[in-house]
Amino acid sequence: MTEKKAFDLSLYLVTDRRMTTNLSLPALIKKAVAGGVTVIQLREKECPTKEFFELALEVKKVIPPEIPLIINDRLDIALAAGADGVHLGQADLPVEVARKLLGPKAIIGLSVKNFEQLQQAKNLPVDYLAISPVFPTPTKTDTGPAWGLEGLAQARRLTGRPLVGIGGINETNAFQVIRAGADGIAVVSAICASHDPEQASRKLRQIIEQARRGG
Repeated sequence: MTEKKAFDLSLYLVTDRRMTTNLSLPALIKKAVAGGVTVIQLREKECPTKEFFELALEVKKVIPPEIPLIINDRLDIALAAGADGVHLGQADLPVEVARKLLGPKAIIGLSVKNFEQLQQAKNLPVDYLAISPVFPTPTKTDTGPAWGLEGLAQARRLTGRPLVGIGGINETNAFQVIRAGADGIAVVSAICASHDPEQASRKLRQIIEQARRGG
């Protein structure tokens, strides 16, 4: 595992190859980074291990060293590919075990679906929390009720951890998510399904910065 990077959650891309239009995933990621994406999470739920590993190596080649590469769920892939960390769900390997295996320099994120999980995360060795889902989303079917903007705002009041909102976020609501207290937004289809991922990323970054300035 490489040195832990100073990471910026502002615009967090979660990949989904099934949504890409006319680009390979590495090509899409390269354009998204050019447009302002600050974190890449490689999510491949149904990808064979060897293919996932090779894809992670490809992605590492096209992103600048300051952009963290986070692997969804798979510690083995994160270790083998020399990624910067992992993102875990509630049904994945426990955070404490992941930290022990990956070491103190890894970036570890955890999805929380309700206030009980948010409270439990207070004592866990995680670097950021994903509030999931902020809005209902078709890209994930195993989520509980949406937090909504008020739920996100309450979560912000209850924890000092860095928070990234995920689920149903796009150009129409990214402003409100940042204003509600998220340190960043995580998106899938808003970039992966775009015909111009660079421009889509640039527009989202503009909205994020506008929200931080207060409108």
